[in-house]
Parts: sequence; structure tokens; C-alpha cells
Amino acid sequence: QVQLVESGGGLVQAGGSLRLSCAASGTIRSISDMGWHRQGPGKQRELVAAITSGGTTNYRDSVKGRFTISRDNAKKMLYLEMNSLKPEDTAVYYCSADIPTYYDSNRYWGQGTQVTVSS
Repeated sequence: QVQLVESGGGLVQAGGSLRLSCAASGTIRSISDMGWHRQGPGKQRELVAAITSGGTTNYRDSVKGRFTISRDNAKKMLYLEMNSLKPEDTAVYYCSADIPTYYDSNRYWGQGTQVTVSS
């Protein structure tokens, strides 16, 4: 059983900062890719940022230069540093972790944490 638990969401004014954390627990030998996704009101879930086990990152264009994704493999932790927040960043943020299986991998999701940016 694998669990992902996000924390760090909240209400912040435009221009402010938040740091999200995601803790992975359970029977985990290794984690390949990890990511942060978000789903705004009335919108589909979208990928915000992703990071490989080796530390290679990629970001959606709208957050480049403002958000930084990082991970601590030893602690099985994922982070998202969010700066210069905008009202359009308001969403529920979810972390994901791809756990390798013998033939493929399974993707696990956290329950989400709400981020609200006021103008």
C-alpha cells in the first residue's frame, strides 16, 4: 500500500509564496517520476511540474521562473516552491508518484491540498 500526503496549501495574497510538500509512505522500493498537478474550478487537471529520480525537471510555461520542484529521494519527499503567486494559480494541487513494477509502473496520487490566491 502506497500513500501520498500533501501539505502546505492555504490562502495567500497575489505576489506571495507557498511551499507544498508531499510525503510518500508504504511499501516503496523506489520512485521514478514524481509530479505536481493542479485542478482549478471548472478546469481539467493539468501538470504543473515534474521531476525524474535523477533530478531532471520540467514545468508548464505559465509557472516557469516562479515555481521550483524538488525531491528528497532518501526521505521520499516531494516539494513545490511557489513564488509570485497569481490568482490564476488557485487550484487544488495534487502530487503524483510513479512506482516501478516488474513490467511497468503504477501512478499513485495524493488527496490534494487547496491553494487560493487572492487578488
